[in-house]
Amino acid sequence: MHGSTSRARRSTAAALALAAGVAGSLLTTAAPAQASPPGDKDVTAVMFEWKFDSVARACTDTLGPAGYGFVQVSPPQEHIQGGQWWTSYQPVSYRIAGRLGDRGQFKSMVDTCHAAGVKVVADSVINHMSAGDGTGTGGSAYTKYDYPGTYSAPDFDNCTSEINNYRDRFNVQECELVGLADLDTGEDYVRGRIAGYLNDLLSLGVDGFRIDAAKHMAAGDLADIKSRLSDPNVYWKHEAIFGAGEAVSPTEYLGSGDVQEFRYGRDLKRVFNSENLAHLKNFGEGWGYMASDKSNVFVANHDTERGGDTLSYKDGANYTLAHVFMLAWPYGNPDVHSGYEFSDRDAGPPNGGQVNACYSDGWKCQHAWREISYMVGLRNAARGQSVTDWWDNGGDRIAFGRGDKAYVAINHEGSSLSRTFQTSLPAGDYCDVQSGNGVTVDGSGRFTATLGANTALALHVGARTCDGGSTPDPDPVTSGVSFAVNATTDWGQDIYVTGNRPELGNWNPGSALKLDPAAYPVWKRNVELPEGTSFEYKYLRKDGSGNVTWETGANRTATTTSTKITLNDTWRG
Repeated sequence: MHGSTSRARRSTAAALALAAGVAGSLLTTAAPAQASPPGDKDVTAVMFEWKFDSVARACTDTLGPAGYGFVQVSPPQEHIQGGQWWTSYQPVSYRIAGRLGDRGQFKSMVDTCHAAGVKVVADSVINHMSAGDGTGTGGSAYTKYDYPGTYSAPDFDNCTSEINNYRDRFNVQECELVGLADLDTGEDYVRGRIAGYLNDLLSLGVDGFRIDAAKHMAAGDLADIKSRLSDPNVYWKHEAIFGAGEAVSPTEYLGSGDVQEFRYGRDLKRVFNSENLAHLKNFGEGWGYMASDKSNVFVANHDTERGGDTLSYKDGANYTLAHVFMLAWPYGNPDVHSGYEFSDRDAGPPNGGQVNACYSDGWKCQHAWREISYMVGLRNAARGQSVTDWWDNGGDRIAFGRGDKAYVAINHEGSSLSRTFQTSLPAGDYCDVQSGNGVTVDGSGRFTATLGANTALALHVGARTCDGGSTPDPDPVTSGVSFAVNATTDWGQDIYVTGNRPELGNWNPGSALKLDPAAYPVWKRNVELPEGTSFEYKYLRKDGSGNVTWETGANRTATTTSTKITLNDTWRG
């Protein structure tokens, strides 16, 4: 979805909700562009509307250990008041005084993430200010076109009507995006003021920027602003939404940074929902996209999941498997959106952005899902390797390698898939990081495996054993069940399992079995059960005082076989 045509059908509130990103733009000239996020790790976790303190904790607990290279935080500047998420995208000053945290908390987050090996990208709203009058989240009084200490009326473009024609460049870049006061970025003072804000963030350790609504600023204006930065080569990516026949093209901005390739996520939705995965064999530049080393890609972002342009967490296996594919496929540098459940598309973050625990209070924490987070390590291991050993069945079953570093198979059909796969991997034992089960590759690069319906398998040279090669299994069994649940906890909390069997405590929380946090956030335990035993089970969380919180949803079920079965679950908040 792009442009004002689709927005015009919505209420003003819904339209403002999309001001953040459903109308983007980019840059063209200036300092040499950073081709992709610097370093060996190019995956960004986008922690949408997370408080800075919560982001810091995630960097230490999950993002750093998983191998994420970057974390993107929502706009840090002072903004209009209100509970909706899009209030973050209506600045009233450039002070770090939004609902997500103050200057000290922001700086602490940057330092904590750096210590965990994760660099920080700030979502930056520099195209516009607010749509109305009031008092900001940091106490600053303002009226539209007058932001004391920051901007006054002459700093805004002369066109004060809303954008209504995306085939007209002047209309797109000089008029107002859904009524938001449009800054005159051709003016020297405005350019300097924006550069001052970005330089302030750089002084606090920020490593890069996402330029919101870039399409609504001339590429030359943005290039000039970037040239004024203390680090004019800093990484940034431009939100410039592709629209056929539009006056402003995303490619205009490639000269000064990466560009978000919106067609990528749209096409993944179509392929996973209604076409064949076999079509993905040449996905990327072969589909007419921008150059891989200049493109930022995603399965979904905060705008597109609400607008229905792309898949969302509501799409189940399609959404999860699309992430598996994105992180395994060597096109672009990927973002993993990590947000919260919504029924009202305007709804702001639970607890004002405070994440007390993943999978609770509506926080989805997609960055920590095993199927996604374990693929980050695979992507890092496969960096620089082209696609090899492609296989497909002409339908929704595909497999491919990344040279001698990694191999992935996806079964997006309704029945299980059993076959012998040909890889270029060195012979030996590997861990399928999707299931946690071991796989042996023979001297010819082959292995045989069975994939359940709508599941994937992923091997890479950085995961040769499922215990990481360092933590011995505390309770090894050769039959029965191996529980593994992805669940975050606060200090003093532990995860337990119980069920309708004596071996599982007969649904008594006091007799529930404590799981091992050695692979945190995945908690594990093996339990002996007779072959052919069908049982029900559920996970619960206990704190030091004995308070019990059960996961939501129906009782889980499973049946043991002649060998140990592994249950890879995610806590249901």
